[in-house]
Order: sequence, then C-alpha cells, then structure tokens
Amino acid sequence: MKIEGKKAIVLGGTSGIGLAAARQLEDAGAVVVAGSRSKGNIDTAGATTGSKVTCRQVDVLDREGLSALFKAEAPFDILVNCATGGARASGPFLQMDLDAFQLSFRKLWGYTNSVRIGAEYMSEEGAIVLVSGFPARKCNPGSLAISTVGNAVEGFARALAVEIAPRRINVVCPGMIDTPMFPHVGEARQEFLNRATERTLISRAGTAEEVASAIVFAIQNDYMTGSTIDVEGGALLP
Repeated sequence: MKIEGKKAIVLGGTSGIGLAAARQLEDAGAVVVAGSRSKGNIDTAGATTGSKVTCRQVDVLDREGLSALFKAEAPFDILVNCATGGARASGPFLQMDLDAFQLSFRKLWGYTNSVRIGAEYMSEEGAIVLVSGFPARKCNPGSLAISTVGNAVEGFARALAVEIAPRRINVVCPGMIDTPMFPHVGEARQEFLNRATERTLISRAGTAEEVASAIVFAIQNDYMTGSTIDVEGGALLP
C-alpha cells in the first residue's frame, strides 16, 4: 500500500505507540484521525502533530461513539488500534480477583468493536493493525491476564484474516516499551525499565517509534495478513 493520500484512523492515537504511529503515517503522507478517550492526551497530541492529524475523543468500548466516528470519516483505508482499554490485572491467578481478570479483556473488546464496526467503512483493500505484547507467548509470573488477552488478540487476527480478505489484518507485538503507560518518573522510571529488560538480548526498553515503524511496515506490505511482527528486543527468546 502506498500510504501517501490515504486516510488512517489510529485509536489510542494520542499517546505512546499510537501517537508515534499517527506521526509516522502523517510523515508518509496520510490524512490521520487520532482517537482517544482522554481529553488531556488529545490536547497534548494536538499541539505536537501536524495539520494532517485531527484528534477526536472516542472510547473504544463505546460502540455508538465508534460508529459515529467511522461514519463521519468514511471511507478510510487504514485502521490501527493501540488502545489498552484500561487497567489490567496482575499477580498470581489463583489469588486474582476474577472481576479484575475479566476487566483485562476490555482491550480485546475494544479491538473487536473497532474492527467489527469499522471494517464496513474501509476501502476494499484496506489494512488493519492491532497491538498485542510479548507476554502473549512468553508469560512471566504474574502476567497471566496480560498473556491471555495478548493470545486472544493474535488468534483473533489470524482467524479474521480469512474472512475479511482482500482487506488485511496484522498484529505488532511489542516488548518492554518506554511509554507513558508506566507511571514511574525520573530515576525510578529508569531503574524500573532497566530491571524489566536486564535479561533480554537487547537490554534496554524499546521506543514507541520503533514499534510504530513496524505498524507502518505491516500497512505497506500488501503480502502480509494474519501475521504477527515481533518488536521485543529478543524477549521471546530463551
């Protein structure tokens, strides 16, 4: 796909990986709509993106809101969803609050909402990209909820690719990425990221831009669908 002149919707597009993807798509010549439920993130992103990026407030769990956004922006060619859906449960599963475990799946529901509602407004050869995470295939202790949701995201894309062709759907799987998702600041933040990546082959946190470049690659490569691209510094390796 030649991105120049295309229209892209990036959900979760005002912070972290989503914002980096919106900027790179804009740099490649796309007209971008960046969606976010956070008014604060929208204001910040609006001040740091160019004239080809428009920010809209929308919650991926709000189907009516998503439908209104997609109808207003139709037709579009690219759909990227980086929204987390909210907090995710952590800790040993046998001591985990089951309601918290179920709420972790808001990420998956946000993805399925956006694809189910948005696909009909896309061009016939449009491209969709979702984001999972390395725990989907290598789960550290305490990350079972995140792992299970990531597994579901990757399986969803593989299964759906068969149904929506010639539209394409792919997944990008990040490792430990330095984004605003982590609340730590200053030296505490760097110490946290150092500990989290000390055993990976590339012993540093990745950047949102490194993940966004894989999202752009998945959009551009017309011979990819149902695939997962790993950008995880070797975290999946022994």
